[in-house]
Amino acid sequence: MLQWEDIAEFEHRPDKCKKAYRVIALRKRISVEQGQDKLFEEYRYFFYITNDRASTPRQIVLLANDRCDQENLIEQLKNGVRALRNPLDNLYSNWAYMVCCTLAWTLKSWCGLLMPTAPGPHAQAHRQQKQSLLTMEFKTFANALVKLPCQIVRTGRRILYRLLSWNPWTGVLLRLSKSMRLPLRC
Repeated sequence: MLQWEDIAEFEHRPDKCKKAYRVIALRKRISVEQGQDKLFEEYRYFFYITNDRASTPRQIVLLANDRCDQENLIEQLKNGVRALRNPLDNLYSNWAYMVCCTLAWTLKSWCGLLMPTAPGPHAQAHRQQKQSLLTMEFKTFANALVKLPCQIVRTGRRILYRLLSWNPWTGVLLRLSKSMRLPLRC
């Protein structure tokens, strides 16, 4: 559990550089607890190197924390959809494989963006589901919304899709399918 943070800043010029950089040092005091017992305390240090002289040290730390989400996206492309792990032998095949993987990631993002949030008693829950869908890992998305066992039945003049299992995201999938039936409007 985070106890407190200290922020300091100083100038640093590496030996081979001509100009000095601004370094923001963040020290976090963390208390490790189990239940109500305090096991030990430790300090963690983070250093941010920047050439931004206008922002305050706190703003630099918050900006760096916001960028961590971009690192999570890159990690998801690398390990979630495996877009950066190309098993093929030439550059064209690797490019096509990466495009297919990023299209799968884009499908997940579009599903999150197209999720309807109508006003009403369930508006807050729908907004939370939309945000969860946007930040969901790709493996979770694939298992929750794509890899559902479904029985396809052809009757006289229509096709029926019967879901053979249920998970907490089934209601979201059904709401999403209703919104995707409508034409897209800007």
